Amino acid sequence: MEDTGCEMELVRKEPHLSTLYSFCLQYPDGCGGNLTTENSASANVDSDFIREASGQIEKFGKSGMILAAPEVPLAARQALLEIGKQNRLFCSASFTTGEIRDALERGIIPGVDLISINLDEAAAVSGTHTSDRDHAAIVESAVQVLRSFNPDILVSVTSGDQGSWCWDGNGLNNVPAIETTAVGTAGAGDAFFSGLLCGMALGLRFFEAQQLATLVAGMSVTSPHAIHPGITRHSLSRFMQDSGRVFPEIITELLKD
Repeated sequence: MEDTGCEMELVRKEPHLSTLYSFCLQYPDGCGGNLTTENSASANVDSDFIREASGQIEKFGKSGMILAAPEVPLAARQALLEIGKQNRLFCSASFTTGEIRDALERGIIPGVDLISINLDEAAAVSGTHTSDRDHAAIVESAVQVLRSFNPDILVSVTSGDQGSWCWDGNGLNNVPAIETTAVGTAGAGDAFFSGLLCGMALGLRFFEAQQLATLVAGMSVTSPHAIHPGITRHSLSRFMQDSGRVFPEIITELLKD
């Protein structure tokens, strides 16, 4: 972690707790799901622990980004987002299907600049089910609900091989998934979210960042690992060329040698 530039000053070891881990079940008919442990060290991260990092977060100011992800409890993520907003950072978050209604009721959404969820989570937001309506209608309903809590929120919704939808404040943009041979789909949503944030950090417009995210997620599923170890600027460039799809010139330039 130090080698990749992570700040380790606030990392602590809990001798009697294990690292968070998950595993994926997939049946021959293609259905399945993920199971994640609840008794890990991550589950013990609370609001007080998050606030210990407020000094480091403050240093970034409006040039920094907050990512509040489901690996730690909701209360801890709420504290992180509150510190981020107080210090003018760009605040992004994701929520699981089982907790997203709680996030709405807790008043977390007004402090989120960008929410990234999947179709099941979008259906939970809108109070529907993925089998009830077409995907675009579910996304549109979810965007309306989220905007009722935060009119300025940016919304990203992924739907596997159906691609993604992104609301940029003015319109909803759909980008199809890249056709490729999927070896493992675990982590594809996280890969998309990371590509989206990287694109925005690099100054791409939201719909351009969505296309970069589509590229990252497409390459992610070509690996059996939840985190593709071979994704680099150069490998993404090759994958983009092999995809047969035309990407915006700004993305092509970003991936050049």
